[in-house]
Amino acid sequence: MTSQQSPLPVKIYKRQNKARVFSLLKETLQDLWGSHFLAWQFAKRDISSQYRQSYLGIIWLFLTPLASAAIWIFLNSSGTLAIADTGMPYPVYVFSGTLIWSMLLEAINSPTVSTNAARSILSKINFPKEALILSGIYKLLFNSSVKVVLLVVFIFVFGVGFHWSLLLFPLVLCCAILVGTAFGLLLTPIGLLYTDVSRLITMALSLVMYLTPVMYGIPDSGIMKTIMTYNPFTPLVTTLRDVTVGQDVQFLSYFIGLTGAGIVLLLISLVIYRISIPVIVERLSA
Repeated sequence: MTSQQSPLPVKIYKRQNKARVFSLLKETLQDLWGSHFLAWQFAKRDISSQYRQSYLGIIWLFLTPLASAAIWIFLNSSGTLAIADTGMPYPVYVFSGTLIWSMLLEAINSPTVSTNAARSILSKINFPKEALILSGIYKLLFNSSVKVVLLVVFIFVFGVGFHWSLLLFPLVLCCAILVGTAFGLLLTPIGLLYTDVSRLITMALSLVMYLTPVMYGIPDSGIMKTIMTYNPFTPLVTTLRDVTVGQDVQFLSYFIGLTGAGIVLLLISLVIYRISIPVIVERLSA
């Protein structure tokens, strides 16, 4: 007599994996929101230590973009380089470009820098690691606020004056910082594990600057026009500059689409960061 064997249980992993992803995202957002006090303490500590032993202090925030802008202004005024008409005083164009570019670079590098700076406590103290990301954003907002004040002073000195679009600058800046942070956070795990990748990213971004309308405008034709037009950094730089000086926004649709993609990328990057942080801690403490 043979007994009928019961069928093997069937388990579907697809729904569970999706549920797990959404569960991770929910936990990440909860920890991100719940760690704002800890993140602020980290940020205050880092900001204080950053300028405590510096003779020039906060001047370092805009000294590099100011020096870079001064070089390009000299090259243009001396006739060494012929810069096409930018629709505004060239000093305003190049200084706003270099200042905005420095803020974007800081946004991209912020997640990696903040996580790497906490290397000594990652494996010793149990705390929401999302606090490191939020801490980097707080430091970025502080540094950017100082640069924005200088930029506003600069446009008044060169006769551009106040435009109502300038009131949109904080909102546009937050959108640009969001996109930069999302991109940087996506690269953070591999950048922490392999320092060569971080150096390669830094070098690549230095080259990308020359493919972005930071120091000079988009040409009327040619391969550079195509590259600079489709370069995702172009709408970030130009939109911030346009609302600063009161010009028509050239890449508004591109900027809005990029902001939407940045939100999605940020959520994905937060989940990847949460999954990879145990591996990163293990590797960094080895």
